[in-house]
Amino acid sequence: MSGRAEPLRDDRGRVVQWFGLSHDIDDQMRLYGDIAEREARIRRLVDSDIIGIVIWDLDGTLIEANDAFLRMVQYDREDVKAGIRWLDMTPAEWQAVHAREEADELAATGKMQAREKEYFRKDGSRVPVLIGAACFDGQSRQGVAYILDLTERKRTEAAVRERERELSQLVDMVPSYLWRINADGLPVFFNKRLVDFLGLDVSGADRPDKSRLAAITDAIIHPDDRDNVMEAFERSLASGERLFMKWRMRRADGVYRWMEASAEAMREEDGRITQWYGLCHDIDDQVLAEEVLRRSKQQLEQMIDAVPVNILSFDRAGNLTYASRRYLDTVGSPGHIRDFEALARDVAHPEDFPTMFRKASAGFATGEPFVNRFRRRCVDGVYRWIEARAQALRDADGEIVQWYIASIDIEEEMQALAALRERERLLWQLVETLPAMIDCAAPNGEPVYRSQQLREFLGYELEELHKTGGSRLKQTLDAGVHPDDLAAVKKHYAHCLMTGKPYARRHRLRRHDGEYRWVETRAAPMRDADGAIIQWNVICLDIDAEVRAQEDLRLAQERLARASQAASLAELSASIAHEVNQPLAAVVWNSQACQRWLTADPPNLDRAQITVERIIRDANAAADFVSRIRALFKQAVVPRDRAPIGEVIADVGRLLADRTSQTRVGVEADVAAELPDIPFDVVQVQQVLANLMRNAIEAMEGHTSEPRLRVRALRDGEVVRVEVSDNGPGILHPEKVFDAFFTTKQTGMGMGLAICRSIIESHGGRLWVERNDAGGATFAFTLPIQAIEPS
Repeated sequence: MSGRAEPLRDDRGRVVQWFGLSHDIDDQMRLYGDIAEREARIRRLVDSDIIGIVIWDLDGTLIEANDAFLRMVQYDREDVKAGIRWLDMTPAEWQAVHAREEADELAATGKMQAREKEYFRKDGSRVPVLIGAACFDGQSRQGVAYILDLTERKRTEAAVRERERELSQLVDMVPSYLWRINADGLPVFFNKRLVDFLGLDVSGADRPDKSRLAAITDAIIHPDDRDNVMEAFERSLASGERLFMKWRMRRADGVYRWMEASAEAMREEDGRITQWYGLCHDIDDQVLAEEVLRRSKQQLEQMIDAVPVNILSFDRAGNLTYASRRYLDTVGSPGHIRDFEALARDVAHPEDFPTMFRKASAGFATGEPFVNRFRRRCVDGVYRWIEARAQALRDADGEIVQWYIASIDIEEEMQALAALRERERLLWQLVETLPAMIDCAAPNGEPVYRSQQLREFLGYELEELHKTGGSRLKQTLDAGVHPDDLAAVKKHYAHCLMTGKPYARRHRLRRHDGEYRWVETRAAPMRDADGAIIQWNVICLDIDAEVRAQEDLRLAQERLARASQAASLAELSASIAHEVNQPLAAVVWNSQACQRWLTADPPNLDRAQITVERIIRDANAAADFVSRIRALFKQAVVPRDRAPIGEVIADVGRLLADRTSQTRVGVEADVAAELPDIPFDVVQVQQVLANLMRNAIEAMEGHTSEPRLRVRALRDGEVVRVEVSDNGPGILHPEKVFDAFFTTKQTGMGMGLAICRSIIESHGGRLWVERNDAGGATFAFTLPIQAIEPS
């Protein structure tokens, strides 16, 4: 009640009576209480740490914001007072698409339905939010919005998606056909292996006149098995009993294959079935083998039991909830043991248990999938290697519901790995005991392994090169290769590393005692399936004795050649003297006789005439013999073959390879592209090139530290010109070098260049020599492109 009293006074001002008035305000007081309680609730909502609330002007300026919103976007009240705007906090891509849409919705309805979007924080980062808004009644220029931070929800959704992806990968990884049906018998999932096998997905067999289970059964199960399969499913769905049977299942290509199928119900805590999980193994080969070989039922069961997949499931507390039949048959019943640790300790090999249990405990604690390889005791007491993969099954909130562990027998694989390790050990023993020095290098040439023989030859270990720093390859070459061979070896090796071509070279290598010995080094790249070089394998053979023997043989051959040349020259000289002496002696005798006939008294002119004719005959015979001798040095042979001059140059280079290697001569061949084939006697031109190149090599020997020989072939009008250049001491008498019997060599006959000129000129070409500006000489000859007529 609400009351009020007023006094009644007399003329003197004394109170004579009081008059009072009361009103019933019970309803009004209850209304005030409701308003106060609502205002308190609104205040609690405004001050909430969960929901951000803002008051804004429709031009986009914030008027007021609660603390939750300010923390959400990392602004403070000074920023609100400064007049921050909505558009300053929204990404440009959102403004381009949705800003007008929200404005139109507010203008049309006075409110905006809740939607997800992003705001910029003060530091520029983005925060996902759920926002709804409305205009104030009677204040069309202002409104209120509530904002909920979705960061944690987004993070949780991403984590759930990741877990679902991992679970899907695990399911697809199991080497079997997996499927799932709901409690009502509706198939809802086939794994990828099963989809690929059947050629259809869960919904691929839907028919309007049948249930999905019946339609799929009709589509994939052999007609003789359909009734039994449907009966088994109906019985299991009704009773909740585990399904286990065999049936023939139709593959995508129409072929029916025997499957061993099992299905297990997943139940809630109250025993209600929520899902059925099924597993099919292809046992067609085993069934056919049984039919062909007429094996007993026991043999068939052993074959089926050999399928290498066992499945266990544990709840999130680590208690065993399911063991597949194959596990029970292979390992035995766990009996009363339900705890993971106790079960693992019972079946795992004592040496493997600590590592296996540590990894499993870490996986159970973090929820991350894990893989274990260990020896597991079978029912016969024998330990066999298995690989067990564990994956957590999570509910919609990301909470772990079950742990599934699938294991396969890898005993043969582990035995193969052990055998492979033994073979690798034997291979390394073979490498270490081979009578050769072995080196392995990375793709960039850096040494990564050296055999014992190579380490003993060099006198240091590969690891010692790390102490000095820098490239191990450079240190090895600088310390081991002979200074005279070092530049060529580096250049050749670098070229091979860059191009991937095999490397082969002879050079001198420093032994641990300081002696340089000739070695032959060969390197070949080892490539992966894509052709990329993964390693260089190098073999190094000590050929010092062979090189020295070859050098001794070469010197002996040269001495023999000089002796043979001298003998041949003596024989040729004797033959010439004998052949020429006879007609010359006859000329002398006939001349004396002619003189006697002319000085007789009287002169016998007839006899003198006959004698003169004889003198002419014998002189012509001597001239004919000399012409034959000249023919030895001027071979007037018509070319018979057309051939590429480049091939002749390459052949001669290969013939002289040992000589150039021994004398460390760098050879460069430069053959112009698209040179025409020309007519010439291949053997004779090879003789010319070999003579010119051998002369150049001998001229440079001992006169230059880096001897270089260049052979160049190019077209010059209607002829092909070939040049042989060196950087030796040059030619002192270029005008005489082609004269017969002129030589600058102590042991030379002086016939080589004369014969070469005769051969080239017999082909219709020309041979000459020039001095090089930078030192050395160039011998050049030409060969016509068109064949010449025989002379």
